[in-house]
Amino acid sequence: MNSLQQSITASFLLTVFFTLPVSAADTAAGEQKAATCVSCHGPKGNSSNAQWPNLAAQQSTYLANQLKAFKAGDRINPMMQSMAANLNNEDIANLAVYFSSQQPVKSGGDPASAKSGESKAAMCQGCHGSTGGGNGQFPRLAGQHPEYLEQQLKAFKTGSRKSGPMQAIIASLSEADFKALAAYFGSL
Repeated sequence: MNSLQQSITASFLLTVFFTLPVSAADTAAGEQKAATCVSCHGPKGNSSNAQWPNLAAQQSTYLANQLKAFKAGDRINPMMQSMAANLNNEDIANLAVYFSSQQPVKSGGDPASAKSGESKAAMCQGCHGSTGGGNGQFPRLAGQHPEYLEQQLKAFKTGSRKSGPMQAIIASLSEADFKALAAYFGSL
């Protein structure tokens, strides 16, 4: 083999090596670890209680980031902080891939409010996707409990939940706008 062929082969092998994931998340391990999550987030991440969000079909990057934020104390929720405290990075990746692979549900929302929210949703779709399905670090809103979404929007507006972009985007929105947007995304 001449030196040009050796260089090309070495470059190819290095490219393949560096593009492989360092460790692939394990859906089955995530399912086992998720046994402690179902009491709040429901079977397969489909919560029946608007107090807790649906995790099914949520963006895996978003889920991992949120679990890390709870663990680090950057996102405040005493229950979730205690649940995340003993998770290692592998557990977090496994949980994220498991929940992201589950089938979502629609949580509904008042049809009249949803219609009103549809006309306001464009401001959300740049980050959360045209169908509200999320985008990497930006969460899936589609099918989420409207009451949960409203609660999160209020928390961003008051500053009890931090995110510079979210605070800026919703600063001029009213609680009626929150209700309409939440109903729209819950209905998707």
